[in-house]
Amino acid sequence: MLTNPTLDQMQALGLTGMATAYRDLTEQDTAKELSLDEWLGLMLDRETAMRADKRLKNRLTAAKLRFPEACIEDVDFATRRGLDRRNTMALAQGEWLKAHENLILTGQTGTGKSWLACAFGRQAARLDQSVLYVRMPRLLEDLALARLDGRFPRLMDKLVRVNLLILDDWGTHSLSDQQRFYLFEERYRRKSTLITAQVPVAKWHELIGDPTVADAILDRIIHNAHRISLEGESMRKQKAPPHLTDNETPENNPA
Repeated sequence: MLTNPTLDQMQALGLTGMATAYRDLTEQDTAKELSLDEWLGLMLDRETAMRADKRLKNRLTAAKLRFPEACIEDVDFATRRGLDRRNTMALAQGEWLKAHENLILTGQTGTGKSWLACAFGRQAARLDQSVLYVRMPRLLEDLALARLDGRFPRLMDKLVRVNLLILDDWGTHSLSDQQRFYLFEERYRRKSTLITAQVPVAKWHELIGDPTVADAILDRIIHNAHRISLEGESMRKQKAPPHLTDNETPENNPA
């Protein structure tokens, strides 16, 4: 069998990984000692790996994470902010996603809520879960505009179907009745939602306003949610470069 026609057939069938592995094997003298089963196994492994990489890339592109490079492996556990390593790594296994549970991250500005949320989002994508990151202020604006231009059903369907919906900056804007129900009723026990907020969970009831609606919605968000409460000062302040003194200029400051 000629090499080029074989490669052409693989490429035509979309088997890019197998084609790459086949080409590499034909260029290796030691590959001649491998059995047909070993050749096929290596080719299938490469195809599987390349498809997984492509699927992850597509999921991350669709997720629109605010911090696309954030990942669980880079989480800072050294800084004291109430972040438990064992609990974080347990959540990274993704069982809460399979159980359609929620995750709530609270803490003051600068404690790393959004970055950590994106790290969990990336991890969910690695676990082959669809992810979408949205900031609450922008989402509420989009919902209002979508209602005017006819995109509302399509937008809500997108929010309902995604496996992990990340709602960043919860509590900075109030929610209307319809927005509350559409966002949470359809996702309850079907999908997972990750919420970040500066406002403690105990004060969320006040943000919604209507006591009856607040009870119903918060019950769907909170009762099956894992919680991480970040503490301490802003990490931005801790990592910010020192101010220049009168004797220092950008030219003579070696840092």
